[in-house]
Amino acid sequence: MTQPVCLSELRDRYDVLYCDVWGVIRDGRRLLPAAVDALIRFRQSGGFVCLVSNSPQRARGLAAHLDQMGMPGGSIDAIVTSGDAIHAELAKRMPGRALRIGPDDDDALYEGLDIRFTGLADADFISCTGPDDYWNGKPEDYRGVLEAALERDLDLVCANPDIVVQSGDRLVYCAGAIARLYTQMGGRSIVAGKPHRPIYELARARVEASGRSVDLKRVLAIGDGPETDIAGAMRIGIDAVFIADGIHAADLNSDSLDSETVADMLDDYGVQARWWAPKLVWSA
Repeated sequence: MTQPVCLSELRDRYDVLYCDVWGVIRDGRRLLPAAVDALIRFRQSGGFVCLVSNSPQRARGLAAHLDQMGMPGGSIDAIVTSGDAIHAELAKRMPGRALRIGPDDDDALYEGLDIRFTGLADADFISCTGPDDYWNGKPEDYRGVLEAALERDLDLVCANPDIVVQSGDRLVYCAGAIARLYTQMGGRSIVAGKPHRPIYELARARVEASGRSVDLKRVLAIGDGPETDIAGAMRIGIDAVFIADGIHAADLNSDSLDSETVADMLDDYGVQARWWAPKLVWSA
């Protein structure tokens, strides 16, 4: 692993970015101007920027949300989300009855599906977009429900594989934490977002739809999640930049960060990144 990098230093190596959202270009409450500027400059230099997010929202919903937050026009070329990727899995189960876990804000995921939400006794599967209480929900809140689901041998369809995301100065649990608990209990969790291939297949399709060919040696992933962004990049064979000041900011002291410390932390997760940076910026 090299010393920390700025995006401008990598421009000649890569033509396409698969860039994470939470923890990279926004902290959960606000956009990070320097990171957004880096994406704009990459595009202005001829690069293609695809946001690849584990959000359970569909791409259009995430785009609208970022627009409301003040995302400048011309920042990105495309968006793909875990919600997009899991929608196809949900469609396979239609018509279907599901026990729903997740806030009402995620209603748009189910648009166009012949789905009926029921109690556990009548459900064909569980559909999980995250804890019902976005800010305070925990995986253990659902242990009783998951134990009953396990007895019925139900699948849990997970719309967001992230374990936690950064929201301002705190971390909040995501659907991935509930899915992980269910898997640990012996259940089946169905996932399509990062680090799994379906979301990257969607990203590749969006790039190719623009008329570009995709050379994986010229694609760079950017993210703060070792188990999602970095593991996913390794799985599909592309380089990655690990952003240290994201969900692991508390574990990595930003005042004394060095390459060895970052590499050791990633090694704890069984992953490696070719590059790292405290934050996503265009130039120092």
